[in-house]
Amino acid sequence: MNKKFTSGLIALSLGLSISGIAVAQDKLIVYTSMKESLIGALKTKFNEKYPDIAMDYQSAGAGKLMAKIAAEKESGQIMADVIWTSEVPDFFHMKESGMLETYVSSEVGNIINPIPDFDGSFTPIRLGTLGISYNTRFVKKDPPSQWADVLTPQFKGAFGIANPALSGTSYMSVSLLKSTFGWEYFEKLKENKAKIGKGAGQVIDDTASGDLLASLAVDYITNDKIRKGASLKLAYPKEMLVIPSPAAIMKGTKNLSSAQKFIDFLLSEDAQKIIAHEGTLPVRKGIEPNPEFGLPSAEEAMSRAIPIDYKSVIASKEETVKKFTQILQGRN
Repeated sequence: MNKKFTSGLIALSLGLSISGIAVAQDKLIVYTSMKESLIGALKTKFNEKYPDIAMDYQSAGAGKLMAKIAAEKESGQIMADVIWTSEVPDFFHMKESGMLETYVSSEVGNIINPIPDFDGSFTPIRLGTLGISYNTRFVKKDPPSQWADVLTPQFKGAFGIANPALSGTSYMSVSLLKSTFGWEYFEKLKENKAKIGKGAGQVIDDTASGDLLASLAVDYITNDKIRKGASLKLAYPKEMLVIPSPAAIMKGTKNLSSAQKFIDFLLSEDAQKIIAHEGTLPVRKGIEPNPEFGLPSAEEAMSRAIPIDYKSVIASKEETVKKFTQILQGRN
């Protein structure tokens, strides 16, 4: 055999650089519902820290990602090594189904952890907040600051909320508002002709365009539009909606070490600063939110957060969505 060819094969097998091209030794696939600007910035920083890990991701809505994982599980091979979304009930379901690898990162001691009975099955990476987004071009007097404010004549027929049957974040929000104010709150929304949107992004788009004056809105989606010039502001009532976005390692991954490094990285100062910059709350203690958006600190948000009984939220989803639909859309 030609000696040069043999040397080339040896170099390839050792994962060395040939002609200036580095051969990655490890791979990592992340399924995430995070927006492109966030996951893209995190990928860049992760690749800088771990150039020997070929990290890639698929970004889509949580529902689509869970459907993809279900299909892959049925076929015998889940392609994702890590899943990171904002649909906390999905993580409880995956844990109960034995689909998650337990991993307690060494960084956990540095974070605010709202996950009850935490055992490392899934780890909070950011704290998603929801408030009342309103259009500052049209709402110049008496802007909303409390949940009851959107029940006033100013917002009649002009307040939007995503359908909880289609949006997991909206479902969590509806559950929390119901636990605090009862179904009476939604009956009053109906009387004030509140509108139902398909997704969390749609109601914010409609608020930015002026089709709505206000909406129940996710922080980073709203703040991204504000950064791009939308005439929006996000108000946080004292009873805050705070929903963690967890990440987990899929059971049976062939890239366990790389997946563990990615979880560690997501909780690191570098990654948490990126998360804060993107207009949402980091979980790491000592990382301040981006002052550009007027977010409360993570500590303050948790002190004002409506408590979440995850078991109840999960068990009552069908009943809650049905009741919401009956009230807001007049359907049985």
